[in-house]
Amino acid sequence: MKKMNVVDWVAFVLVIIGALNWGLVGFFQYNLVDSIFGMSGMVVRIIYALVGLAAIWMIGSAAMMKKE
Repeated sequence: MKKMNVVDWVAFVLVIIGALNWGLVGFFQYNLVDSIFGMSGMVVRIIYALVGLAAIWMIGSAAMMKKE
């Protein structure tokens, strides 16, 4: 099994944050990212983009683990 490096851990944390935020939106109509950073459009877009990139990274990591 592949040992997780720093990038893997950061991606993992970002994906968890994104999943929790979607859960809060779905169950309670509460967007944690907007609440923390205010409706600051550019900052929120950067955070969402980072979460999306982290998800892509995790998909790639999972595919590489499957090959091993």
